[in-house]
Amino acid sequence: MIRRIEPTFLFFGALGGLLLLTLVLPIVNLFIQADVAGWTSSLREQGAGDALAASALSSAISVVIMTLFGVPLGYLLARGRLRFTQFWIALVFLPMVIPDLAGGILLLQTFGPYGTIGHPLGAWGLELTNNLAGIVLAQLFVSAPFVVVSALAAFTGVDPKLEMAAATLGDSQWHIFWRVSLPLAWPGIAAGITLAWIRALGEFGATLIVAYNPHTLPVYMWVKFESNGLTGALPIAFLLVLLAGVAVALSGLLSRLSGYRDTAAVLDTHGRLT
Repeated sequence: MIRRIEPTFLFFGALGGLLLLTLVLPIVNLFIQADVAGWTSSLREQGAGDALAASALSSAISVVIMTLFGVPLGYLLARGRLRFTQFWIALVFLPMVIPDLAGGILLLQTFGPYGTIGHPLGAWGLELTNNLAGIVLAQLFVSAPFVVVSALAAFTGVDPKLEMAAATLGDSQWHIFWRVSLPLAWPGIAAGITLAWIRALGEFGATLIVAYNPHTLPVYMWVKFESNGLTGALPIAFLLVLLAGVAVALSGLLSRLSGYRDTAAVLDTHGRLT
């Protein structure tokens, strides 16, 4: 028996299909026209290697900082019963909607050599621009909200009854966080961390303003585009797309490898630890 397709689904499928085609076509076209041998040779250049190293190191540092500070903030917003919670959440969202170049200007005004914070630090020989610290600063500004928002959503999705059950067994809020809340929320948090990592890796606008040197991959791609056009920029774009694909795959893998994929696993672990 042939299954009848609802006209609503056909209509929505046509609309969604057009959007999906717009999103996917440039990526598919990149792979169709890929000059793997030539692009691989270009990526072996010292400039590309240095840019990859700078991006890898800075994004790794950014992810560690975002996780250490962003996950607790997300938990606080989800479970802290703060006054003006929506206001604090809005502040977290704000850097996500500020254009990257504008964000770079704001960072330079604050942390630059003549900035509110940068100038006093400069007197102590500490500089936060045109170095690795500046790159990390720019990446944190644009990427950290992804970790906070994902943690907020993940912790909000945890059934409060499970946390209350742990509390009735005598667990402190600290133990509840580690034994119940974080394990259950981890898949969502891991996905957010991965998204934040690839966002940090691809950050261009704020980095261009705050730390033009050393070149990260996006800045190096812009330099090559300015000098050699598409021919010079496509190898870096190809690499960034591959890394984005790895990030998506890694997000799924982290969710699968999480030791606490369901409520039963958490409750079983909690029972062994108490």
